Amino acid sequence: MVVAANRLEWLQIADAVAREKSIDRQIVLDAMEDAIARAARSRYGAETDVHAEISTKTGELRLARHLQVVDSVENPAVEITVDEAKRHNPAAQVGDVIADPLPPFDFGRIAAQAAKQVIVQKVREAERDRQYDEYKDRIGEIVNGAVKRVEYGNVFVDLGRGEAIIRRDEMIPRETFKVGDRARAYVYDVRREPRGPQIFLSRTHPQFMAKLFGQEVPEIYDGIVEVKAVARDPGSRAKIAVISRDSSIDPVGACVGMRGSRVQAVVGELQGEKIDIIPWSPDVATFVVNALQPAEVAKVVLDEEADKIEVVVPDEQLSLAIGRRGQNVRLASQLTGWDIDILTEAEESERRQKEFVTRTDIFMNALNVDETVGQLLASEGFRTVEEVAYVDPSELASIEGFDEETGAEIQSRAQEYLAAVEAEFDEKRRALGVEDGLREVAGITTAMMVALGENDVKSVEDLAGCATDDLVGWTERKDGETTRHSGYLDGFDLSRQDAEAIIMAARIQAGWVEAPAEEAEDTTEATAEA
Repeated sequence: MVVAANRLEWLQIADAVAREKSIDRQIVLDAMEDAIARAARSRYGAETDVHAEISTKTGELRLARHLQVVDSVENPAVEITVDEAKRHNPAAQVGDVIADPLPPFDFGRIAAQAAKQVIVQKVREAERDRQYDEYKDRIGEIVNGAVKRVEYGNVFVDLGRGEAIIRRDEMIPRETFKVGDRARAYVYDVRREPRGPQIFLSRTHPQFMAKLFGQEVPEIYDGIVEVKAVARDPGSRAKIAVISRDSSIDPVGACVGMRGSRVQAVVGELQGEKIDIIPWSPDVATFVVNALQPAEVAKVVLDEEADKIEVVVPDEQLSLAIGRRGQNVRLASQLTGWDIDILTEAEESERRQKEFVTRTDIFMNALNVDETVGQLLASEGFRTVEEVAYVDPSELASIEGFDEETGAEIQSRAQEYLAAVEAEFDEKRRALGVEDGLREVAGITTAMMVALGENDVKSVEDLAGCATDDLVGWTERKDGETTRHSGYLDGFDLSRQDAEAIIMAARIQAGWVEAPAEEAEDTTEATAEA
């Protein structure tokens, strides 16, 4: 193989490889230049800094060795004196690089093979980079391809310009593919790995169904109808929540299509997966009621702090609301993002009756009143003695059968009861050795001080050294079993945010950290007013 055999041959080879591998022609030329330069070093010496350049217009190959201009030469293979450099370039100075042309040469068999390996490796790397750059921007899209092979349940799909994999756990249950079958799937991840980019596809991903609807429903594709949420039990059942930006278009009807043609096209692709299309609503209660279809809902009770919702259904609707193996309520919970507890009307009535009896007993014992008065307070919505003690007196007086004098007496008894409880807790706190300074921490009550003292937290410094888990507990999952570890302040209805605020207040009071600027200003103003 003679380097100067045919000038156009280099360009023809580069063009052919670039077309075949779908990469830039310049990348192929750079690889060829690097390969020729390496082969030339085997002829002119491994230490020689040989560079090859192929003209992109004429295909002419030029070889040159680069020499560093120095005052004193230590390595003649890569260095040249200033005087010698000026023979090539009269303006040469120390630090410049001189390109000394080299004559053409014949490749030996070994050098040619090595050059070929270099070109193949460079082209392969460029092809991998091209595939990664192309598919990393296609995450979230649906792609089509032919099944290339099936190994251990994993399906490898030829996408034309790359190869992707559908892992066994991303396949719809009981779904099989054979070599040559067409496969449609959702691109959920693309990773750059040593052996090339790995393109991961899924047929179980919730967004796969959403994208399928986008292909089948023009209103979704145009943005008139929006898919707000999707929940799937792959191969069995799914729920999709949609909303229309145009009041004249029914989002559910648009997704169903004429005689169910649109939704049936999606169902067919998902191997018969049953799909509930639900109108999305910004009102959580309405959305949850819709999500539990086809079950009828009698009442909804929201607990926004715990992201929990209680749904009351007629007795005969309980099995329909829960679904087979809890499927319906599980999908509704995934769709809405809320934990859903389902009760029958009978269960809810029984629970409310128990709560009513419990509150009545609390008022009877704490306020020293008869059952009738306790029931009146409970039926008016009072839950604790604290609510009775600090409510506006007019509210108590307005209860049927009460007057101002009765209301005042009941409120006085409530305050006396709370004072007695506070004194009892304070005595326990002192007996446990809990310091008075702990009372100054925002959010800490005397009852909490007793609970902390029982857990050997007796000073502001002790509290400042606690973690959030110490106060509210934590949950640990091991060997498939969930274990709940209690905290020092269990039973005080304390959230993790509340616990974090208490610990931070203790650390500020202990001088471990500085108070935020706003808190510091408030403290200064309060001191000035005092």
